[in-house]
Amino acid sequence: MDFTPRLHVGRTLLVLSGLVLSPFLIFAQSATAPSQGEAKKGAVAPAGPGGGAPSKKGLPVKVSDADRERLTASVESLSAALAAFEKDGSVSQELRALGVDVGVLVKAVAWPLRYNEFYDAKQVTGAESLLKEASSRLDALKAGKAPWTTSTGLVVRGYRSVVDDSVQPYGLVIPEDWKPGADGFRVDVWLHGRGDQMTELAFLQGRMKSPGEFTPPKTIVLHPYGRLCNAYKFAGETDVFEAVDAVVKGYGVGADRVTLRGFSMGGAGSWHLGARHTGRWAAIAPGAGFAETAEYAKVFGEGRIPPNWWEQTLWRMYDATGYVGNLFNRPVIAYSGADDPQIQSTRKMEEAAGKEGLLIRHLIGPNTGHKYHPDTKKQLNEEFEVVANRVPNRFPQEVRLVTYSHRTADMDWIHVDSLEQMWERAEVRGKVEGDVLVVAAKNVRALSLDHPAKAGRTSVTLARIDGTTFPLAKQGRTAFVREGGAWKVAAKPGEGLPSLRKRAGLEGPIDDVYFGRFAFVLPTGTARDADVARWAEAEMKRSAADWRAIFRGDVIMVRDTEVTPEFAARHHLVLWGDPGSNKVLARVLGKLPVKWTGSELELGSVKGSATARVPVMVYPNPEAPERYVLVNSGFTFREGLSITNALQVPRLPDWAVIDISVPADNHWPGQVVDAGFFGSDWQVTGGWTK
Repeated sequence: MDFTPRLHVGRTLLVLSGLVLSPFLIFAQSATAPSQGEAKKGAVAPAGPGGGAPSKKGLPVKVSDADRERLTASVESLSAALAAFEKDGSVSQELRALGVDVGVLVKAVAWPLRYNEFYDAKQVTGAESLLKEASSRLDALKAGKAPWTTSTGLVVRGYRSVVDDSVQPYGLVIPEDWKPGADGFRVDVWLHGRGDQMTELAFLQGRMKSPGEFTPPKTIVLHPYGRLCNAYKFAGETDVFEAVDAVVKGYGVGADRVTLRGFSMGGAGSWHLGARHTGRWAAIAPGAGFAETAEYAKVFGEGRIPPNWWEQTLWRMYDATGYVGNLFNRPVIAYSGADDPQIQSTRKMEEAAGKEGLLIRHLIGPNTGHKYHPDTKKQLNEEFEVVANRVPNRFPQEVRLVTYSHRTADMDWIHVDSLEQMWERAEVRGKVEGDVLVVAAKNVRALSLDHPAKAGRTSVTLARIDGTTFPLAKQGRTAFVREGGAWKVAAKPGEGLPSLRKRAGLEGPIDDVYFGRFAFVLPTGTARDADVARWAEAEMKRSAADWRAIFRGDVIMVRDTEVTPEFAARHHLVLWGDPGSNKVLARVLGKLPVKWTGSELELGSVKGSATARVPVMVYPNPEAPERYVLVNSGFTFREGLSITNALQVPRLPDWAVIDISVPADNHWPGQVVDAGFFGSDWQVTGGWTK
């Protein structure tokens, strides 16, 4: 595990001196590598690691040359020693895997050194402490031990993310009475608030000093990093679930004994993760966090340009108000300060819940702003303890599911396999009535039902879906599909539907790529259009820099000549360049719903000259249908929107045509000529006119 600044390009390891060095220029057949100054000129560096406006703490502090040299030497020495340990075949795989608990400490110091991210003079001392702990842990691993894995109290650990192979930190509060193999414990997930300069170093320093707001008995408190400051969206959402999975596995806690809490930005995360993934939690307690985009961010305020129709549609990805019906299935206790403007968010959730016939328990701290009132906090803790320690009934008598996408389409014993129309409300309600599962579904064309035998209810033998009765399989799941308006039993989920259809993890929009494992594919050929090449290069560099700043990882990069079938099967491929420069794009272009030649472009309403126009689009990879290809786009909310986490939402749908003669800025990659969604079976359905 080496934290020297570098880009991974296939099997070639390039040590870099700048923030972002242009792979386009490295690999252009007739070009030479640019100078450090030239490389930096094309990149857009956010004001802080969170990509937002400078915080009240201001600019980074100066680290003395002596401190920098000492810390750098320690980072290099530990990185080399850790890399050697992780490659040592004589060491057990289990011990080598724990090297990530060392690597996460080293990264927390390496990145501030690399990117000038020390925001407090005290962080130099904190960095030394982290490196001392890293050295101690590595020595223990070499001796065949890992004492921190069984320690109680405040513990910091890490995992390697499937998204980009980055090491990501998390903090734990382990009760003094916990020991390996102990029963009766639960996990409370606590989502932290906004902090634009909360680097890994700052986060880990905090987690090694403070247990946080709540430390209930018989409870392991998990503090995810969330990849910094993105309100737990996209890879930040993935981070929460990867951290939960690591703790559930590592500490032997049942997956059904995990609760969710948070405050401020963490409250916002609790609302959307709680409402969209309700079935993953035993109980939910959001505090003072936004719940939707339009009203909170005042996007329709006086003097503002109304967002495009597709932007408004895509608010449905993260607006918790649209998913509030799912909270029928789990206990929720919300908190607000009476004088806190963010009480607006819980009021919006209460309003939305009322339309579903639900009532949200809302505790309000009297005469209190954006913080917990001590008396109300005590009441919240007491009430939450009661509901959090109830193990959820995984086969409840009644279930309600509301979703707008396949990513959030599971609730207890109901699973939606295919929607009729993405981003429109889909609803499934189910009840156990005697020996029948009675189900009503809207905007759903395929679903599956679990058999209650696993819950000991063997008497249930039938399912009645929208009035039609079917036998249930004796165990496991029974799949159903709607054809011609009528339901029928299917041998497997989605049987009878087109194989090329939208489904979980393969449904768009462009930003859906950045929930999972992806790689930038760099061109090695000669571009057809020099202007397109320059634009794509600038966008690639911006995207890589923004990924590092917003999601705290280095992008995996490969040459187009190095993409093997095995690599494509494991990665979403982000293809940069045009069909002349990018060999992978040239291979798949004929199977994508776009015509893009040297002179012509046809996509949506755009039919004509390709001059100064570039398609960006996401689509199932024709060479690896379980993964995406994404043409010429990073994540679509740019740094101009990071002033509030509520605006860190998708800006572009499944496809768009960009006029690159209009310069890119902090909001758009150029002028959007047309944009739209593909249909449920990935067909072109139109742009501006929907």
